Amino acid sequence: MTPLPKRWEIAPSAPADQLERFPDLHPLMVQVLYNRRITDPAEVATFLDGRDDTANPFALRGMSRAVSRIRRALRQDEPIAVYGDFDADGVTATALLVQTLRALGGRVRPYIPHRTEEGYGLNEEALTVLRRGGIRLVVTVDCGVGAFDEIAAANRLGLDVVVTDHHHIDSRLPEAWAVIDPKQGHGRHAEVPDKPPNPLAGVGVAYRLAQALLRSHRQTPVNDQEVSLREEELLDLVALGTVADIVDLRGENRALVRRGLERINRMERPGIRALCRLAGLKPGAVDATAIGYVLGPRLNAAGRLAEAKAAYQLLVTSDPAEAQELAATLDGLNRERQRLTRDAHEMARRIVGAAEDDGPLLFVAAPEFLPGIVGLVASRLLDEFYRPAVVVEVSEGFSRGSCRSIEGFHMAEALQACDELLVRHGGHAAAAGFTVDNRNLEPLARRLQAMAAQQLSADDLTPALDVDAEVQLSEMSWNLLEELTRLEPCGCGNRQPVFVSRGVRVGRHGAVGREGKHLKLALSDGAAWWDAIAFRQGAWAGRLPPVVDIAYHLELNEWRGERRLQLNVQDIRPAGKDLSM
Repeated sequence: MTPLPKRWEIAPSAPADQLERFPDLHPLMVQVLYNRRITDPAEVATFLDGRDDTANPFALRGMSRAVSRIRRALRQDEPIAVYGDFDADGVTATALLVQTLRALGGRVRPYIPHRTEEGYGLNEEALTVLRRGGIRLVVTVDCGVGAFDEIAAANRLGLDVVVTDHHHIDSRLPEAWAVIDPKQGHGRHAEVPDKPPNPLAGVGVAYRLAQALLRSHRQTPVNDQEVSLREEELLDLVALGTVADIVDLRGENRALVRRGLERINRMERPGIRALCRLAGLKPGAVDATAIGYVLGPRLNAAGRLAEAKAAYQLLVTSDPAEAQELAATLDGLNRERQRLTRDAHEMARRIVGAAEDDGPLLFVAAPEFLPGIVGLVASRLLDEFYRPAVVVEVSEGFSRGSCRSIEGFHMAEALQACDELLVRHGGHAAAAGFTVDNRNLEPLARRLQAMAAQQLSADDLTPALDVDAEVQLSEMSWNLLEELTRLEPCGCGNRQPVFVSRGVRVGRHGAVGREGKHLKLALSDGAAWWDAIAFRQGAWAGRLPPVVDIAYHLELNEWRGERRLQLNVQDIRPAGKDLSM
């Protein structure tokens, strides 16, 4: 299938006086920063340095109360459970907080629910088991802010619950001992509505709690435990979970991930070292892209197909041999996950193709879908059709769904509007999940489709590609690439720069990769030839016109010791076919 045509939204040129303010920077670098509204010299210096992590953990609402309760548990030697989630964000957050509490002398039990048997978040049966096992305090990570009934049950059981989460908050909070969620005080019920919510991932919130605990212990020791753990030692976990959870990589997230990547590339944690070695990632070569496409999927594979404990144990083990064995297990699970996702995607495509309704939201449900991969299938449907996508694994009595959405349709708010149809739900604007009684499955599909039809226009359903500048290929250089690397880590909210060049000649080209899904090609501006790769655009093979317009990233391609500049092509058009805004 030919990729959907995109609207190229080319940014206006930076004013001449803006370029003159930064004589030491490449003009295209200044343009890229200008497009991101980073224009003041002090802001530019801070951004390019990437170390603006001055946040005070105690500024988060609920932090002081949470720290007080946890310190009491440490002081009285109460057993503590850290209750996490089975994805990479939840697993890294669990590992981080367990490591911190143990360093402080705590008796800690990690608990990560089984995706299929228990589902996402707190459940009353697990809380009952923990209470019977002597637990008095439960600290959640990456979950809990929507667990009203479950936390009420915990209170009845005599459990104190401290919630740390980062998911969407609608109008109320659970009756927990303390709730730490950066989204408190924002949105419809904001006390400061103009201030954007802190975009920390679940592991970022857990890190802030760990910071608060370590700092308060240094100021007033809670016990006689000698604590050698430093905050910086936890940043590798923060980087892994933050990038894997696809949260906004600006502000404090960017600073945390940048510092975390430095630790990952030193590979001091045995589990990370083993996973990188198995994946062919060398020290110094791990960036946000490597986390997103190589490390993150392997950590997630355990919770998708089996139990997340293998990923958790990989991150906390100090035994290199055990780390190597666990990394191999995760790699095998990831290969199986890839196969199952391909098969499920093909089934979902057939269901979409057979549907009579050609509305703006895709809703597919079948018993053949595995709960661990419905989110991946929804992501693939969104990428292919650029529609909000809901994929549901139908089980006896109740079904579980995963949702992915586009700009203009807030998925977590849409589920909240369907609250009376759902057993539970939660998530973000772009990704969410739910459990539904099968009797409400069809009404839910109709409600979501009607809401999407009302909220989304034809323009909303045409993917847009933000372009930083229209340039000649000759403007791409090693010097420019070196400057652009200072924008890293790039990802959600801090995208890689995109350039457009027109009238580019096409040389040799052909499909590569599994089933020919990708396109390898050579491109020329008439003076020099450039290597280029176009992922998921193999359908162009044999059909490319001799002259094209391209949108692309500039990147380094290193192969067998040879380093070359490469164009990572994001979109291709026949020359002169203008869909720009």
